[in-house]
Amino acid sequence: MRTTSLCLGALLGAHLLLAPAASQAQSPAPLTYAQPLAPEAVTRVQEKLREAGAYSGRPDGVWGPSSQAALERFQQNRGLQATGQLNQATATLLGLNPAELVATGPGAVSAPAPAAAQTQVLSEAAVRNVQGRLRALGFYRGEQDGIWGPSTQAAIERFQQGAGLQATGQLTPVTAAALGLDPNNLAAPPR
Repeated sequence: MRTTSLCLGALLGAHLLLAPAASQAQSPAPLTYAQPLAPEAVTRVQEKLREAGAYSGRPDGVWGPSSQAALERFQQNRGLQATGQLNQATATLLGLNPAELVATGPGAVSAPAPAAAQTQVLSEAAVRNVQGRLRALGFYRGEQDGIWGPSTQAAIERFQQGAGLQATGQLTPVTAAALGLDPNNLAAPPR
């Protein structure tokens, strides 16, 4: 059985999309951050989904297809957009505090899955910190303007390659820590 980790945060991305008829680029997607949840936190989410009658499985800390379907059912039954992502509205209706879920500990998987994530746009201060660290390390030559663009994205990829990390161009907790930033507070001054 294929399992997927539950993430708090969404994958970082600034992708330009072409409009089908006009072939014009739309504005980039908002910059977001992903942080996988530890099995203990996944168990808490599964327990809350079970209490709400959306999940019939055993809370085991493994985010699989039945957990994903339960989250989507819960969202649909509560009048939320059924994104399958653990966003702020869904967490609140489940009676969960996202900060407490993240504090449970780091996720046990190496790559966060986008399917169950809380969308949280990074602040300009966080982007400036990332740009500043990339610049200090020689991977970014642009301005520290707090705007995530193609040059910042490319700099993340170069940094990941240079650090021996998987070069996804995504700002993961591992990448943030390797940059010397606090993965739980990217706007905090570098360590």
